[in-house]
Amino acid sequence: MVVEQRSWVLTSATVAFVAALYLPCTQKAVPGGDSGELITAACELGVAHPPGYPVFTLLAWLALSLLPYLSLSVSPAHSVNLLSSLLGAGASGALCFTVCRLAGPGPGAVLAGGVFAVSRLSWQWSVVAEVFSLNNLFVGLLFSLTTSFHCADSAPQRRKVSHWGALCCGLGLCNQHTLVLYVVVIIPWVLLQLYSHRELSVCGLMSLGLCFLGGLLPYVYLPISSYLNTARWSWGDQTSLSGLFTHLLRTEYGTFSLAKTEGTGNLTMMLKAQLDHCMADLSLPVLFLAGLGMFLISWDRRRRVVPWLLTAMLLLYSLFFAWRANLDISRPLLLGVVERFWLQSDAVVCVLAGLGLSWTHTGLERRLGHGGLWRAGGWLFTVGVLAHMVHSNHRECDQSINSVVERFGRELLASVPLDSIILTRGDLPGNSLRYLHYCQGVRPDVHLVDQEMMTYSWYVTKLGQHHPGVNFPGLWWDPVHTEEKDTFSLEQFLSHNTRGAVLACIGLPNGDPSWERSFSRWPLGVCDHLVPAQEHFHPEEWARRTRYIYNWTEPHNSFHPGSWERVANEEMWQARMKTAFFLFDLAERIQGEGKARLFELSYTLYKEIVESHTDYPPNWDKNLALASERLLRSGKQGHSPDSLLTCSIQHFSLYLDKEPTDSQAPAIHTAVSHLLQERTRLRQKHTP
Repeated sequence: MVVEQRSWVLTSATVAFVAALYLPCTQKAVPGGDSGELITAACELGVAHPPGYPVFTLLAWLALSLLPYLSLSVSPAHSVNLLSSLLGAGASGALCFTVCRLAGPGPGAVLAGGVFAVSRLSWQWSVVAEVFSLNNLFVGLLFSLTTSFHCADSAPQRRKVSHWGALCCGLGLCNQHTLVLYVVVIIPWVLLQLYSHRELSVCGLMSLGLCFLGGLLPYVYLPISSYLNTARWSWGDQTSLSGLFTHLLRTEYGTFSLAKTEGTGNLTMMLKAQLDHCMADLSLPVLFLAGLGMFLISWDRRRRVVPWLLTAMLLLYSLFFAWRANLDISRPLLLGVVERFWLQSDAVVCVLAGLGLSWTHTGLERRLGHGGLWRAGGWLFTVGVLAHMVHSNHRECDQSINSVVERFGRELLASVPLDSIILTRGDLPGNSLRYLHYCQGVRPDVHLVDQEMMTYSWYVTKLGQHHPGVNFPGLWWDPVHTEEKDTFSLEQFLSHNTRGAVLACIGLPNGDPSWERSFSRWPLGVCDHLVPAQEHFHPEEWARRTRYIYNWTEPHNSFHPGSWERVANEEMWQARMKTAFFLFDLAERIQGEGKARLFELSYTLYKEIVESHTDYPPNWDKNLALASERLLRSGKQGHSPDSLLTCSIQHFSLYLDKEPTDSQAPAIHTAVSHLLQERTRLRQKHTP
């Protein structure tokens, strides 16, 4: 009884420590990725992207209702981010309790929960509104229930724990489907144990099944929300069985895949990346302890059962996920998407490391005596590892002042005309704008229409009524079969919505070029203004309108390459030169007197933004060099040929210094040589 009390005290202390660490680091604004969508689903009581995440949605809705009332949050995003932090703290406590049950309370238990909590990935994804901290909690609960079942001394205890475990399995699968790879290992083992103790009966099996189904009950929320259809934003139509299973099985994404792409991931590359992550984020001493724990317990038939079970989960999960993770992890942003799923396997490694430390100092005490000395050494090691990890990760994981994605969305919304229709594309503009528009009421006059979702047959039927100012010429946008019944093309959509401005943010897909017949695309910062082709374009006026469209002060290259903040910052920086690029491209396609005028205006805009900054995207140098050269060739009066040649040479050279591996580097080197020769001849000609 004393051991159990100490276990609960140690678990509670671990949760309190992690919560005290997480809560001040929690982001107060909307994060990037899926966070904006998940918060919006909770705000509107709609359905999130497949498989729906009903448990997280309902918990987030509860947080949105309670935390502002208790004056604990400053925004809807902050409320849900705080919820994730508390769930993450609970996950660390569950891992601590797991080790307490298997090896007794001590430094190993704190090491398991603490290392997991302060590792970069876990900390990073526990202070933002994402489903991973809730999945971590369910993983920890499954581990602790598994150990409690294994350590149970009587049939009533085993029956009680197994029923709680069945309920937890069902609830966990209402959040993250990757948990099924642990569930398929645990359930057969539990049933086998019950059978070996002669405690498995038909009634007992039915009772366990009912508990499991009871855990799946939150999925009832999906058809209820879809049937009521009061949410201004929601995903899918779950009012039919086919629609419900389409959502649950992630058919629109690709069942058992991360993305709807035809390719598959490289198994070896993915496993190597996971191992590199473990060595970098969990540290070599922790991995060594995990292996040592498995070695020490190999000859103890009683105690090795659960560690072997955990190891089987780890191997199954790592191999299956590496096989099905069909994203190109050579791209930093996609690696960031993939690595979040390694948290589920990290939990196993941390528990094994905690067991390794516990059994190491227990074994040393048994063989050499001096138990207090070895236990003190274990505590010193644990404190040292945790202190080092906190020191290493705190700066990167402290998101308390990070508002980059929210400011990106606010700047974008502030720049669009009144009553605009915004065709969003991608997670960055789509999710940030949804959150600001629906949860915070920013720009209630605009209409947000998602380009990808408009290609689904349910979109207009379910959400069309929530866009009274938008005219849909059919039931869905089919970029390929635009002549099919109930479908429409982008050109038809634009033709039916000419009363107000229509903007595409960010960009348009390549599959439907029909709009090019009747419409033009003018750059408006990050977005593109889609206007009828007959509308006259005034270059100088458009340049004045877009010159200072955003008040963006973040330095270039100031965020991690795999972060959404990096993407938002890069979009804002590139938006500064979109009008100059557009004018240059327009000049290349026309003939006559206006050609030189457009080159001159493009050159002026490029030169202005380049000279206004010391650090800027490398392509600005190449574009300014091209604009200088084209202006020189156009014969436009008022500019010194020598200065234009010098500008072109200088910025081509700067570009090559910054991007030496560009595939066009040989051609640029050749162009620089010709320009240098031309400038030499020009100067010789004007030398007396």
